[in-house]
This record gives sequence, structure tokens and C-alpha cells, in this order.
Amino acid sequence: MSSLRSRTLSALVALAVLWVVVWAGLPLMIPAVLVVSYLALGEYVGLLRRHDIDVRRNSLLLFAVLILAASYPNLPIVPWIGGSWREVVLTVAVGYLLIVEVIQPGERPLERIVYTLFGLLYIPWLLGYFLLLRYTPDGQLGLGYLLMPLLASFASDVGGFFFGSLLGKRPLAPDISPSKTLEGAIGGLVGSFLVVLLGGLWLTRLSVTLDPWMELLFSVLVSSSAQLGDLTESLIKRTLDAKDSGNFLPGHGGILDRLDSLLFAVPATYFFITLVVAR
Repeated sequence: MSSLRSRTLSALVALAVLWVVVWAGLPLMIPAVLVVSYLALGEYVGLLRRHDIDVRRNSLLLFAVLILAASYPNLPIVPWIGGSWREVVLTVAVGYLLIVEVIQPGERPLERIVYTLFGLLYIPWLLGYFLLLRYTPDGQLGLGYLLMPLLASFASDVGGFFFGSLLGKRPLAPDISPSKTLEGAIGGLVGSFLVVLLGGLWLTRLSVTLDPWMELLFSVLVSSSAQLGDLTESLIKRTLDAKDSGNFLPGHGGILDRLDSLLFAVPATYFFITLVVAR
């Protein structure tokens, strides 16, 4: 219970900070995602270098900034009809890394390209969806849509921890994260659904109606995405033989440890809103 209280308190503090940043919109969100991306990439590079895995750190930081800048919602100019500058930046990044490695291959050039591109996709590319979702389709509705995965992921985390601690018996992914259980996953789903249900009532006031089946689908999507994000980061840490990604939050690991579920839940919400709700 002490661990649960500590975990819940830290999550509530993080949610309070997130609420202020998200409510303020771009003036706070842009510097926030830049700082978070820089810190998270620093943890990622640090984990790799402990295992003598090299990446193009400066190139990674440069293209991270460009991808986040390209994620600015409603840019006045688009590269082509229906296109996004994010794809342009990512394509240029791939070409640039290949050219650099051809000119200066050094040792293990393919490994350096793969790990650099993975870091680019895993952190700044996924963080860019925070900016995109905040203004989809506009600033008012986007605020509600972005708060939904933030709160649902928090509820999924707390519900999963509570159910898993009390009832957990069957391991969910023993080779990746032995402490996670199937019962915990179900608890996370229940917590997520309750938050989505309450959020749906609030969205109704904004003339957005989600029927119960859509709320259930959305809660399953967010909860499963959040848990997949958590397991993905666990896989990375297990591969690199690390308990935590860093010590940004004393007693609770690094910033990637707190961000992992949202890196999957927010993009999943963006695609759900644009492909299902907005149609």
C-alpha cells in the first residue's frame, strides 16, 4: 500500500503539471515537449552507451527538434495535399544518416543507423502526437481529447497496480516484465473505462456524443496501448540490462519510465479520433 500511495501521489503531481501545460496550449506545450524529448533522448543514449552501443547523438537531437517543429498543428503550408512535414523530416533523416555512414562508416555503421532511427521514432515522433491531438479538430475539443488518454492512462496504471497487487496470479509477459499480471491488465482496463465513461459525459456538453460501445472500444484501445507502451519500455530496459531508464524522479526512475505508456496511448487516441470519431 505504501508503494501504491507513492505511485499514486507521483502520478497526481505529474497530472497536475500536465494539466497546466495542456490547458495553456502551444505556448507551454512546445517548450515542454522539447525539454521532455531532450531528457528522454538523453536517458535513451545513456542506456545504449552503457552497452557500448553508439548513436549519432547530435543528429538525433537535431532531427528531434525538426520533427517536433513539423508537428506544429495547422501549419500554413503543407508539402503536398494531405501530407505532413513530419514525413519529410523523417525521410531526410534516413537519407542523411545513410550518407554520413557511407562517408564515415567507422565501426558497426548499420547498428548506429538503426538505433539512431529507433530513438527518433520512439521519442520525438510519438511526442509530436501530443501537439497534433491538442488541436484536433480545434483548441476546445482537442483539450478534451488530449485529457482523455492522460487520465485514462493514469487510471489504467493505478487500476493495474491495485488489481495486480491484490489478485495477480497469472503473468502477462513473464519474459519481459515478471511483475505484470493478467489480472492487473484487466484492472487497468476497468480503471480506464471508468475514466472514459466520465470523460464521455463531459464531451457530451461540447456536442460530441460517444455511444457506450465506442466508449468501451476507446477504453480498450487506450488501456491496451498504455500497457503495451509500458511493456515496450520494459523490453528495452531488459535488453539493455537496466532497472530504470534514469533517476529523473528519485524512487520512480527516469522520465521515460513515467512517459512510456503515454507514448503509445496518445498516438492511439489521435488515430481513434481522426479515423473513427471525426468521420
